[in-house]
Amino acid sequence: MTATPLPYPFWTDEGLGLSTGYAPLRGGPLTRVRLPYGDEAWLATSYEDVRAVLSDARFSLAEALRRDHPRIDPMPRAGGGLIALDAPRHTPLRALLAKEFTARRMEGLRARIVTVADELLDRIEDAGPPADLVEDLSFPLPMTLICELIGVPAADMPAVRAWADVICSGSETPEALEQHGKDFFTRMHGWIEERRRAPADDLLTLLVRAHRDGALTEQELTGLLGELLIAGFVTTTNQIANFFAVLLLPSEARGDGTEWQATLRARPELIPRAVEELLRYVPLLNGLTLPRYARQDVELGGVLIRAGEAVVVSQAAANHDPAVFPDPDRLVLDRPGAAHISFGHGIHYCLGAHLARLELQITLERVTTRLPGLRLAVPERELRWRSREFFSGLKALPVAW
Repeated sequence: MTATPLPYPFWTDEGLGLSTGYAPLRGGPLTRVRLPYGDEAWLATSYEDVRAVLSDARFSLAEALRRDHPRIDPMPRAGGGLIALDAPRHTPLRALLAKEFTARRMEGLRARIVTVADELLDRIEDAGPPADLVEDLSFPLPMTLICELIGVPAADMPAVRAWADVICSGSETPEALEQHGKDFFTRMHGWIEERRRAPADDLLTLLVRAHRDGALTEQELTGLLGELLIAGFVTTTNQIANFFAVLLLPSEARGDGTEWQATLRARPELIPRAVEELLRYVPLLNGLTLPRYARQDVELGGVLIRAGEAVVVSQAAANHDPAVFPDPDRLVLDRPGAAHISFGHGIHYCLGAHLARLELQITLERVTTRLPGLRLAVPERELRWRSREFFSGLKALPVAW
């Protein structure tokens, strides 16, 4: 146990490596930390401990709504969506949506994802190099697909992105967050009213009908809609660009970035495994910590967590636990062995994991096929990274081919 709580998160302001702050903690017992706002907490970093916290019903997410929970931004987290719920209320709401995101249903979107990817790559090729893979591909692809699934008008996509930028920045004032939230939820209620007047074959209609039938409260309706929308594109947008940045940056293992392209073009069957390894390797969650509170005394990894104490987990550190992933800081595109936990674990396992995997696999395959010789268009030192935000990622990724 650390006498003085460590300041947390351990920020990674440049690049996509795991912060050096985790080095003395990886694979070790829980450590006391203090975030910029809210209660002190225990930090779990080992693969075993993180999985245990994520799946143990003795740790409550909903309890954070009643406390000054540890966080990086000044505004306490609001309720309404799945992410704020424990069982038993979580169970029927997840069941309502889970059937819409099964692997079989998402596989039915494969042709549409390929079409969207190819249309974007057509524009990139027509414009000629250089291109910005963030603005030209990694943002519009998942945004288009999740908006189509939900039923959000294409004209409102810029507003959705603006709202996502605000809530993921971790730097807005409470007053600014409140105003942005009012503006966005006014727009969201407009979509809801439109679906009440004119139902369609989309997730928004499903949620509106569930509310009409008494299965959802008004707060749950808007909370679920907001979560689906933001989670449905923000993480994948960042990861598409992050994956290509990792693969294109020169390294001792991959040379100048051309070797992996030749390998994946020659052996496209490796792409699903490559995506899984990239999901493990890239520490996407930078400062996003969703605290869980112990409902009772819990001993975990030799540490006693008292009832009422908060625990935050680092999935990124767990994915680099040397006890589970040999040589964890090395990217091995066909790495065998244990599964990463980038999509979480337990009842809050990412609802959109199948969709995200498809988008990542298809994007990697189409870019590899369509843009042979892809390379960075600027020196590495000129890449602009998101600094001290919830998600690690690039503001832009200039490429040529």
